[in-house]
Amino acid sequence: MTMLNETHDPSLRSWLASANAEGSDFPLQNLPFASFRRAGSQEPFRGGVAIGDQIVDLRALAATGAFTGEAREALQAAAQDKLNALMALGASAWSALRLALSRALREGAAEQATLQACLVPQGEAEFAVPAQIGDYTDFYTSVHHATNIGRLFRPDNPLMPNYKWVPIGYHGRASTIGVSGQAFARPKGQLKAPDAEAPVLAPSQRMDIELELGIYIGSGNAMGNPIPMAQAESHVFGLCLLNDWSARDIQAWEYQPLGPFLSKSFATTISPWIVTMEALAPYRVAPHRPADDPQPLPYLDSAANRSEGAIDIQLEVGLHTPRLREAGQAAATICRTSYRHAYWTVAQMVAHHTINGCQLQPGDLFGSGTLSGPTLDQAGALIELTQGGKNPVQLPNGEQRTFLQDGDAVVLRGWCEKAGAARIGFGECWGTLLPAIAG
Repeated sequence: MTMLNETHDPSLRSWLASANAEGSDFPLQNLPFASFRRAGSQEPFRGGVAIGDQIVDLRALAATGAFTGEAREALQAAAQDKLNALMALGASAWSALRLALSRALREGAAEQATLQACLVPQGEAEFAVPAQIGDYTDFYTSVHHATNIGRLFRPDNPLMPNYKWVPIGYHGRASTIGVSGQAFARPKGQLKAPDAEAPVLAPSQRMDIELELGIYIGSGNAMGNPIPMAQAESHVFGLCLLNDWSARDIQAWEYQPLGPFLSKSFATTISPWIVTMEALAPYRVAPHRPADDPQPLPYLDSAANRSEGAIDIQLEVGLHTPRLREAGQAAATICRTSYRHAYWTVAQMVAHHTINGCQLQPGDLFGSGTLSGPTLDQAGALIELTQGGKNPVQLPNGEQRTFLQDGDAVVLRGWCEKAGAARIGFGECWGTLLPAIAG
């Protein structure tokens, strides 16, 4: 687990006033990474770091010859169009660059003029998926989500017998992962009504969201060499917000016996900013596992994981309907929960994924699975919030939703805050459902 250091000091202030604003997602204690360029330009994408309402252009900063040693090597890697080269350098290099940036952005820093010349307003930027994602694995780490879904289909036995023994996951589709702002057509697939003799090909009528976190792998492992729990988090670069859009009617017909396929592969939306594991260090908490539950097998267990393997990240889902937009109203909040409720931790996901010798590579992405909390108002998917569509979600303007309608936009937000630590955030993750393509 990452230790606290000088970069976490809540009293640190930046010479950039917007970074010191109360409620900012991007104070000096955060410094998340993204791939960006000026909106509407033909500039190459390059690495950037958020500070207040600005972005430090890491390509421009690298051209100044800033920093020395390991921090300079990391800066040059981060100046590329994707962050894979930075991710591959490992935790020591990431920490060195974070420390150098923190010191250069603090009040009174000698590097202020150099850094100021490298700032681009966030409002003038557009973003790309920050890494070349070679592989994407979606997990199922919330026991509350698994139980809620199980109750809909197996009321007498909602939780599968392997759930509390093994972190469940499936291989997802990396090619359709898009950055915040992604808009996509309602997917088509085979649908079969319970009383129908045969399925039909049609647009999904039960479009859903899944509130998740994305976990980016940093340095990988050699094929055949499992990553032990004690080293697992040193292989993780950071976290982002992730919306795993789901076509529940396609899923219901196709998921036996091999799991999701077309119901998940059409779109996955991620936030542009990757919050590093180091930035999240102040918000570690013990994971919750009841004493009478099966305890993890030794390869999934460690003293550090038991004491602080979970992270208290506050999460929120907003729904922005066409009517709300036309009226100039904000998205309606339909869920609030926390990542601390996850049953399986980041370290356990990494350790389990590699125990069979599977190779992970820099930029690989994990999805956490839907992060529902212990009560239904903390459910991170409409299928749970509405109990399978039986109880529509009531919006403040009088609208109702069981599943998404064409034109609906969904925004995910995440942040960490507690006494004695600076509040940090993940920004926003927006996606919009468009009508199905005709034909």
